[in-house]
Amino acid sequence: MAVLFALLAAASNALATVLQRRAARTVPLSAGLRLGLLVDLLHRAVWLGGMLAVIAAACFQALALSQGALSVVQPLFVLELPLALLFGRVILGGRISRSGWTGVVLLVVGLGCALAAAAPTIGTTHAPFGRWVPALVVCAVVIAAAVGAALRRGAGGVRAACFAGATAVAYALTAALMKDATHAWQTGGPVAFFTTWQTYGFAAVGVMALFLLENAMQSGPLTASQPVLTLGDALVSLSLGVTLFDERVRTGWWLLPECLGIALVLWGAMLLSRVALARDLTGAQGTEHAAARDTGTEPGTADT
Repeated sequence: MAVLFALLAAASNALATVLQRRAARTVPLSAGLRLGLLVDLLHRAVWLGGMLAVIAAACFQALALSQGALSVVQPLFVLELPLALLFGRVILGGRISRSGWTGVVLLVVGLGCALAAAAPTIGTTHAPFGRWVPALVVCAVVIAAAVGAALRRGAGGVRAACFAGATAVAYALTAALMKDATHAWQTGGPVAFFTTWQTYGFAAVGVMALFLLENAMQSGPLTASQPVLTLGDALVSLSLGVTLFDERVRTGWWLLPECLGIALVLWGAMLLSRVALARDLTGAQGTEHAAARDTGTEPGTADT
């Protein structure tokens, strides 16, 4: 059930991305600078559908985390990009190249190989506060270091990758906090859920993650940020699952197929990030051209 809910969450997020992108296409460019932009979008059923999909994704993710291991649920979210491409091809009329389809296959096969080899076990549903303190400190330090490194670089691939790394840590931490918050709901109901610090923690970190993601998309090419985000979220979630919730993965010779699966996921993410439809869905096409104008380079070469 955890895998099913995680897949539904990924699909809902992908659908939300496509619907919101379609709604954004119907708003005149000049409207993007007006305070009335939100009012314009509220009158578009497709945008409201996208917001409902976002809410559904959050509910499915909470259900998945409440019933399964963090190290299983979060890695499944790497399927969001290929699912968004498939939805986008139907709803937006985009085209997926042969290399794009190859990326989809590599990502799915790699994810299946890595998870089958790792075979994560379900640990506890609640992490004691003593474990949260070092985890929060380490995540905060890594995010601050990545953001600091990004701010010291100009627009381009390195800056985008640094912001993507910070985003990946924030997304993984959001999921870990949400898992603990769902435990509060299961044991104490709505009152416990709204009085535990983890609830407000995952809300705050989630907003920060979205802010960092926007910076990553605007800082450089998608080919630099998407692989870091895809792999970083999965690996940090695995680490938090092991350290916070006593989840276990197989080691020894199993590390070989695990590393092979990770390599395939990374390769697939790189191929998918080059698909024009993927850049359009993330809003990266326009920002890449803007970065090219600012740096005097062609889109896709700013990362050098």
